[in-house]
Amino acid sequence: MTGNDHYFTANPASADERRTLTVHLAGRDVEVETAGGVFSPDHVDLGTGVLLRTVPAVPGSGDVLDLGSGWGPVALSMALESPGARVWAVDVNERALDLVRRNAERLGLDNVRAVLPDDVPADLAFAAIWSNPPIRVGKDSLHALLLTWLPRLAPGAEAHLVVGKNLGADSLQRWIAEQLGDAAHVERIASAKGFRVLRVTSR
Repeated sequence: MTGNDHYFTANPASADERRTLTVHLAGRDVEVETAGGVFSPDHVDLGTGVLLRTVPAVPGSGDVLDLGSGWGPVALSMALESPGARVWAVDVNERALDLVRRNAERLGLDNVRAVLPDDVPADLAFAAIWSNPPIRVGKDSLHALLLTWLPRLAPGAEAHLVVGKNLGADSLQRWIAEQLGDAAHVERIASAKGFRVLRVTSR
């Protein structure tokens, strides 16, 4: 695999290979489109499944964020559960963002905005952040990503992150707590199938 094939690049070199899947999101079976060159193109990956079974209800209004959206299982779940919220699906992979837009249209969801990171208005504060973050981008890039977005939680709002135990979930929990200090409370709220779910509550 070359660097350009990775799902966390803007334009993956691997073949598009569009396909249609039936997946279970927000308590119902839905049909979605996926493609090569995006994260977990053949199913809802295990970590995302753990996250979606753990998170609380989506806020009924306001702006909510799926950070590292891929083809959209988290963003689509948020939008299906809370049509009154505005869901921001953020990714650097243009193919993934196109899939989120197509899937939102397929499901009749007009509350999803699939955008590049720089296209999110700088003054937005989020009522919730859900993420299966791209751990494999490397520690420095991951840390920069989290320090960009976690401070944008509204006061009292929560972020939920799912991270593999063997990919450093416990050390990441400690690092987030050290970096955010008194601005947030960080805790592990679930552990399943080799994954940890971390909750970051803004103060």
